[in-house]
Amino acid sequence: MRRSQVDLEVIIPAYNEAARIPSTLRQTVDFLASQPWSSRIVVVDNGSVDETAAVVRGIARENGGVVPISVVGCSQRGKGAAVRRGLLSGTSRFTGFFDADLATPLDTLSAAMSYLSDGASAVIASRHAPGSTFVRPQHLGRRVGGTAFRVLTRSKVKGIQDTQCGFKFFERDALTAAMVQCRSTGFAFDVELLLRLQDNDASIIELPVAWTNGAESTFRPFQDGIASFASVFQLQKATP
Repeated sequence: MRRSQVDLEVIIPAYNEAARIPSTLRQTVDFLASQPWSSRIVVVDNGSVDETAAVVRGIARENGGVVPISVVGCSQRGKGAAVRRGLLSGTSRFTGFFDADLATPLDTLSAAMSYLSDGASAVIASRHAPGSTFVRPQHLGRRVGGTAFRVLTRSKVKGIQDTQCGFKFFERDALTAAMVQCRSTGFAFDVELLLRLQDNDASIIELPVAWTNGAESTFRPFQDGIASFASVFQLQKATP
């Protein structure tokens, strides 16, 4: 069933987030309820084996519709697949996603909506643009892997300092035009989406943020790092 239109839909991909998602949703509802635009939160349950979906539905009932909360399923594993499912299932003029750990401050949404309302096609948070800071530093393995990943993707996505920060928001028409060209569902999803936006001459604003590395992050530096590089190599073979 298609959801009714609001000004902004916030997509939160979730895999086994039953413990963390209540706090994330309550903070997000409180923030969105104070904004001048109407909004909805959509949690995409990416094949969780815990009670993520049930917990989200409970929070939605508790919330009483101040900011509507929906939950949709995505059986295909991978954050890219979950984000794609959430983004394409709505019709609102502005939409985007952030991670359940709230590593990017919620008030970044205010700046994002301002840029989007003024005509930007996409607004993405950046941990490496001038002016950005790390509130809680990443450990050495992730820093080294992240640097190598940025070097690898720099030739593809020109002028973007951070393709992987989990906070990206879009104008619907520009997003749809880019998404129909995307094939990646794993770690290369963000890279390919930004690449397709640039191919379409869409304007992308990169916002420096004070980013907090999640202590409970589900990212596994070795296994997921290898998968990340493999995904981008496959993307490079598939695109000129």
